[in-house]
Amino acid sequence: MAKRGTTHQEALIRVKSLVKTYQTGPTDLEALRAIDLTVFPNEYVGMIGKSGAGKTTLINMLSGVDQITSGEVHVNGTAVHSMQEDELALWRGLNIGVIYQSFHLLPMLSLVDNITLAMDFCGKYKPGESEEYAMELLEQVELAEHAKKQPAYISGGQKQRVAIARALANDPAVILADEPTGRLDSVTSETIFRIFDQLIENGKTIFVVSHERTLAKRVMRVIELEDGQIISDSGGRQ
Repeated sequence: MAKRGTTHQEALIRVKSLVKTYQTGPTDLEALRAIDLTVFPNEYVGMIGKSGAGKTTLINMLSGVDQITSGEVHVNGTAVHSMQEDELALWRGLNIGVIYQSFHLLPMLSLVDNITLAMDFCGKYKPGESEEYAMELLEQVELAEHAKKQPAYISGGQKQRVAIARALANDPAVILADEPTGRLDSVTSETIFRIFDQLIENGKTIFVVSHERTLAKRVMRVIELEDGQIISDSGGRQ
């Protein structure tokens, strides 16, 4: 995939000297070590690293799910590291779309309700508009005919497509994907990456992490993470 230019653009994600340390007993575990990272709008970035390299920890730092130990995290003009816990949930819902390996769909809700719940929490749409837009998103991932089903009655690949639709619910500035095809077969994984390609064509920004080196063939820019440190970066303005 061809690399897009980033001339005259402001950074969408800017991470400075990020450190995350977990207290694990007698010794601390340094999960992230002095991470510096810049991502620009409409970049398709893939981060590759072995299990335990710190990929999911970084996703959690970017989305504000977990607190940093030191350093700075700026996303879409907001200093995430300085926000209070009660501010983060709403900020995250409006600015970040997260896609997980295990889907994280609520089993008691229909597919369309899983999506509208994310919308209603943020209050971005007027009453009645959220379901209409949720149906549009399900149409986009070719699942509109299954809208009233619960997650138990669709396949793993279909669940991930619903998760993508939910991640798009509030038109977030950036999509973070944590091993999004880790539980899927190769054919279904191809479907997911085709959706990602279309989102990039539509101007979205995607940051996806994986332990699979084949990810490098899918994205515009490849970053390698090892033992909590970035050891290579194929592009992007720092």
